[in-house]
Amino acid sequence: MGSRDQRTVDGNAVVAPRPISVRVVAEVLRGVAQVDFMPSVVCGILFVAALFAAGWQYGLYGLLGSAVSTAVAYGLGLDREAVGAGLHGYNGCLVALACAVFLGAGHPATVAVAVLGAAVAVVVTAGLGALLATWRLPALTAPFCLVATAVTAAAPGLRRLWRGAGASATLPVPATGPTGLSWDQLWHGFFANIGQIFFMPQWYAGLLFLAGLFAASRRAGLMACAGSATGLVTASVFGAPGDAVGQGLLGYSGVLVALALCGVFLAPDGWSAAYALIGAAAATVLTPALGAVSAPFGGHAFTWPFVLTTMLFLAAVPAVPRLRRV
Repeated sequence: MGSRDQRTVDGNAVVAPRPISVRVVAEVLRGVAQVDFMPSVVCGILFVAALFAAGWQYGLYGLLGSAVSTAVAYGLGLDREAVGAGLHGYNGCLVALACAVFLGAGHPATVAVAVLGAAVAVVVTAGLGALLATWRLPALTAPFCLVATAVTAAAPGLRRLWRGAGASATLPVPATGPTGLSWDQLWHGFFANIGQIFFMPQWYAGLLFLAGLFAASRRAGLMACAGSATGLVTASVFGAPGDAVGQGLLGYSGVLVALALCGVFLAPDGWSAAYALIGAAAATVLTPALGAVSAPFGGHAFTWPFVLTTMLFLAAVPAVPRLRRV
């Protein structure tokens, strides 16, 4: 049962390690799940199912990115426990997905840059981890953001990569369109906030991602719901265009902040939950701001709002007696 096979030798039970192929598959799936902080194979399976539901090519790119990063991490001799938990796979997964979404999934050059980006993300993760260790701050998805920002900024100068088309991952600058939310935009936005962490705006993809979170941790599922709802309310109060809110273009970082600040890096309780939702609101407002800053090279905020908000809120924890680091 589980991850090992039971065998008998000379009347004694011997536990044999599971085949390496099974272990590698599990590590790649954990790499996908760790995008939302979940070291769970079941969660990874549901996340991959969500990507395939949105488009078969996205499922393949997500698995490719996690697999390349995992292999490179092993090749560089990085901590095996961390690699096994998927901690070196999630940035590669996001880098590959970003390449597919913004550069076009069906081109050989996109596959090549996705593989290269996923490999580089491992080095960036190790480097940032060493730099941030002094302040006890995690790298989060900063490696993905750095690599994806570099790729999208460079793409217009590389003819084999750039085709002048691609979806926007953030609110256009300036904001246009009606600000009122219809019922369809409201419930679509709730699930799209969760799906847009992986660049997937489809409500059914978001629903599958949410199912993966609940499968891994009921608390994580509830915090994702709370973070998404906070993003919707914040965006609506400040007058974000209804279409953008309904596509999850403002609330996805809030979901990640809520997960990070209540249960992942801070001990879960009422105080950390409130702190997490304040952070989720802040990340929602920060998203169009960073979209404006990055407008010269596409306006893609990626998960920078989550990274900056979470790092600042974690840095403040020693000064807040009611909060405890995990």
